[in-house]
Amino acid sequence: MNGSDEASRPAGGRSGGFTDIRADGWVERRLPAGLRPYAKLARLDRPIGTWLLYLPGCWSLALAVPHPDITLLVLFGIGAFAMRGAGCTWNDYVDRDIDARVTRTAGRPLASGAVTPRRALLFIALQLAIGLAILLSFDGFSILLGALALVPIAAYPFMKRITWWPQAFLGITFNWGALLGWSAATGGSLGWPAVLLYAGGIAWTLFYDTIYAHQDKEDDALVGVKSTALLFGDATRLWLIAFAVVALLFWTLALFAAQTGWLAWPLMVAVAAHFFVQVRRVDFDDPASCHARFRSNRNLGLLLFLAILLGQLTR
Repeated sequence: MNGSDEASRPAGGRSGGFTDIRADGWVERRLPAGLRPYAKLARLDRPIGTWLLYLPGCWSLALAVPHPDITLLVLFGIGAFAMRGAGCTWNDYVDRDIDARVTRTAGRPLASGAVTPRRALLFIALQLAIGLAILLSFDGFSILLGALALVPIAAYPFMKRITWWPQAFLGITFNWGALLGWSAATGGSLGWPAVLLYAGGIAWTLFYDTIYAHQDKEDDALVGVKSTALLFGDATRLWLIAFAVVALLFWTLALFAAQTGWLAWPLMVAVAAHFFVQVRRVDFDDPASCHARFRSNRNLGLLLFLAILLGQLTR
């Protein structure tokens, strides 16, 4: 899994969630010069992507058993941090030539030459090693399931070149934790609630990353890459409503399948309201509005997590 950098944006902030790297953030102020390019590759100053990668695993860990294992929650957090960084670095590696042609991303470490491609690959290997160390603490089925996540991670950066739906592939990648969390919590099994959480998460990613992609639609069109923002155009708001409805449907079915208690439902109403507010307030021609709505999805994911936790208390 990689992590939206806003989700996991390949070149120039295009479809998937990377955004430009700030030149005046804490990375420049607090880290030694030699570490700064690697911190930027891993998007350490952009935690929203880690949240969006981490939360589906939290949902599943909480729904699979009456009380989520704190150790697993911590391990999933570390894993999300490492795998989001690996995915971001891989995206920048694949897109380094395109990044160099876009003003907003020309200063990125690989595009600018601050990090060589060889060193970037070594940095990816280091981050993957951290993820592997965590994965090997799970049961055999979970190890296999986690290893399979590398397939969509590797393929994702190329999707914007061949399909108008790279956001769907981001959803496949970013919500893998919904499957892995259930498996890890149950010692190597998959249940329908996990599959339903995963399906709802894919629709959710299509929702938030389509909003994010609207920030870069002009650059995308000029450079020649594809996104759902360009595909939907003026019909985007209707598509967002459809994605929200699908996400809510699958998540509701997941909670019913797991026989969640009544306290979950007031929070699910809050999740639905959050979707509604985003659809109503987003201005697709205002990058700041798109960015704010995109980032607010961390709170939506936390609301769903809280709904599951409260529901488990009242089963």
